[in-house]
Amino acid sequence: MNPFPPENALEFRAVSKLYGERAVLDRLDLAIPSGSVVGLLGKNGAGKTTLLRCALGLAKPQHGTVTILGEPAWTLSASAKQYLGYVPQTPQLYPWMRVAHLLDYTGSFYRRWNGALVRQLAADWRLPLNQRAGTLSVGEAQKLTLVMALGHEPDLLILDEPVASLDPSARREFLKVVLEIAAGGNRTVLFSTHITSDLERVADRVAILQNGKISFFGELGELKDQIKRLRLVSVNTFPERFDMPGILTQRIQGKQALVTTRLVTPEMLDRLETDWHATVEVEDLNLEEIFLELHDE
Repeated sequence: MNPFPPENALEFRAVSKLYGERAVLDRLDLAIPSGSVVGLLGKNGAGKTTLLRCALGLAKPQHGTVTILGEPAWTLSASAKQYLGYVPQTPQLYPWMRVAHLLDYTGSFYRRWNGALVRQLAADWRLPLNQRAGTLSVGEAQKLTLVMALGHEPDLLILDEPVASLDPSARREFLKVVLEIAAGGNRTVLFSTHITSDLERVADRVAILQNGKISFFGELGELKDQIKRLRLVSVNTFPERFDMPGILTQRIQGKQALVTTRLVTPEMLDRLETDWHATVEVEDLNLEEIFLELHDE
């Protein structure tokens, strides 16, 4: 492990990445503290893969700077790469090599390759060591890519939809490994996923990518504390829309309404109860519900 990890394992400062005239990332700012496990959420096409590729120096932004492990991402040194692990969305393997040979070959590039960990993971995930990589199933190829990225116990592990092709049992085992990696306190994990239940299980922070920017970055509990659903019932008919700050969505039908808001205050509740002679119930939302509400604005 790097004895002097930077305060932030990864930093984006005013980063813009354009494809043609479309800004996939638009002056995006994000600073991921060392030792955190961050889940990256966004709709399909929001730019999650582009963000991760910029982080790794695989894509160069037109504007702004990306710093990874204390170095500019685009000119990352070979020594810094020793502390970095990456799993792309689509496994990239040498199809003619057998699984065991591919693991040995990968290990030869790293000073601190943990052969015992690799053998344990390969056994736990039932990887066919004598089979050629090109003949593996999609799920087996993804497992192999994960083992290759975990073998040197990286200080920063970046994962792009890492469990999309795994069955529930393999997903649970992988998430257990992610937690063990992060348990030391100085290792950092950033992963994109569309499986919000997995993110809730392992992430201590959430980054939501929306319209080219990070619309929220913080602890999962903070996000859940911010966004609530209000269930209103009144003796009178509600207006077509409520005009109050912080409202994300509102569904109003006569004397009943569902309002999702970023801002729940005693003053807001008092106003709703008094102005509309309404009863108001405040409901907690899970991460999937929050994500859907944020993207239904």
